[in-house]
Amino acid sequence: MKYKLLDAQREFLEIPHSYSLDVAVYQGGYGSGKTFAGALLGILLALKFPGVRGLVGAKTYTLVRDTTLQTYFEHLDSMKFEAGKDYKWSSAEQKLVFHNGSEILFRHFDEPDKLKSLNLGFVEIEEMSDIPYDTFKVLLARMRQTISSNWKNFTYRIFGHTNPELQKGWIYKTFFVNPPPNYRLICAPTTQNIYLPKDFCEELKKLYDKKYYDTFVLGKTGDYTENLVVKDFSDENVREIQYNEDFDVHISCDFNVDPMAWVLAHKTEDKVFYFDEIVLENTTTAKTCDEFYRRYPRHKGKIIINGDASGDNRSCTSEYTNYVIIKKKMLDFGYDVEIKIKAFNPPIKNRIAAFNAKVKNAKGEVSLYVSPKCEKLLYNIYNLRYIIGSSKIDVPSYTQIKQSKDLKFLSHPFDAASYLVDFYWPIVL
Repeated sequence: MKYKLLDAQREFLEIPHSYSLDVAVYQGGYGSGKTFAGALLGILLALKFPGVRGLVGAKTYTLVRDTTLQTYFEHLDSMKFEAGKDYKWSSAEQKLVFHNGSEILFRHFDEPDKLKSLNLGFVEIEEMSDIPYDTFKVLLARMRQTISSNWKNFTYRIFGHTNPELQKGWIYKTFFVNPPPNYRLICAPTTQNIYLPKDFCEELKKLYDKKYYDTFVLGKTGDYTENLVVKDFSDENVREIQYNEDFDVHISCDFNVDPMAWVLAHKTEDKVFYFDEIVLENTTTAKTCDEFYRRYPRHKGKIIINGDASGDNRSCTSEYTNYVIIKKKMLDFGYDVEIKIKAFNPPIKNRIAAFNAKVKNAKGEVSLYVSPKCEKLLYNIYNLRYIIGSSKIDVPSYTQIKQSKDLKFLSHPFDAASYLVDFYWPIVL
């Protein structure tokens, strides 16, 4: 059987480096040959390296079964492989076993902890952008099958295929922003697939608006600003900010327990400079104060505490409010401390409007700056979104957070930062 591959498919299959691990993503539009290329590569690896163990998976098993597995069977039929002779399919174990001892497991990735017992030679990921980054890291750690002496030029491989992301998710962070030399992104527009029916792309052009067509047909990177809570934030807002022990420091607080999120800033009459953040998991207000002291024990200027107005309420676990705890701890450390909070929190839309006005106002003036040290705040700025078609922020659910730990840090650092802006430069809507 001979295949005439598309240029992008050939680039995807072939390794251009000599590292022991190759990680490749085939990003393309509808009908660009993504799943075709992935399944073909999985079979070729199973045939070339007798006894190798591969894993094919996606977010749900339905997607694996109805899309990826079917493509594997189509390839095997095209290659004239006979079931029962050249390969066997075990429905009980959900795996393909080849005549040379190689096997390919088909799984869902909804419970990544169940993958930790596997030692693998390769992994294929269907719709790679749909799985959490934490799952990807688990899979990386499973690239540890013992290399057989008869495997010539063997390379561990993780390869996936996906439509372009619509936000700056982990695919963007891993493959666009300073990727390692053995990480590859192959972009494949649908228009380059010569095997599609004539006028296929023209019909899609009639069906979709330009933005959707550019993303899901031409395979272009998505519009990462769509539905973002923070508008117009750019490289102009990111700068190295020097902490000054003689200046006043504003600590603006969000009192969630996991994570607790505080941002630290200097400010002038009309500008704010976020120079650091304290974001801790499973902690307390007192322990977060201890972390501030650990970092800035010699601070001489005043410390001004801003933040969530609800932090001035007593909790069922303490006779003191969060702000009383902070003030007492900071005074014990020898700081000059003052509490400045509102009597109650304004509507969140007001805080968002105030924050965006400082990012860049209608005159194009920038008055808000964030240090690269504030990783969690920047993560929020680049990723916190509204639910499509609404003015409600898309806060991740418990199930989503369980699947991807990074999501637990959405909303809280932004809340902390926006409380400060709203206190000094409020907007009434």
